[in-house]
Amino acid sequence: MVDILVRVIDAYIFRQTEDGLKFLLLKRAKTKMYEHLWQGVAGKIEEGETASEAAIRELKEETGFDPVRMFVADHVSKFYEVHGDRINLVPVFGIEVDREDVTISEEHCEFKWVNFETARDTLIWKGQKEGITSVFDMLNSNDDRIKWSEIKL
Repeated sequence: MVDILVRVIDAYIFRQTEDGLKFLLLKRAKTKMYEHLWQGVAGKIEEGETASEAAIRELKEETGFDPVRMFVADHVSKFYEVHGDRINLVPVFGIEVDREDVTISEEHCEFKWVNFETARDTLIWKGQKEGITSVFDMLNSNDDRIKWSEIKL
């Protein structure tokens, strides 16, 4: 029987600029699985940690940032993993930061701040594209989804 697990998170980091929203993309290091894949902040949920706590920890580890504002996106990514015969459900978060200087970890070899269209076009996996689109749509909506899903920091 296939297991369904929530064991990883995705977070799309953004900041407000004079030129509009900019999203942070990180390029995976050559030493990592999926080398040279561009992604947002991502990582495993550790024992005893909530998904939002994992997103904040991964943000700090992978970028050196502290979140200014954070919300749950109205999207859950999903993918099947042959190793372990499991379906992964991946909570997605939007996280705002207030500066542009990134301190990348050894997991990544490069970063760039880009507009939404470039970010979406650079990301490879369907779940990534849908996740960042959900964050972008929520940021540009005239409804209360962010207010209702904001995480107290």
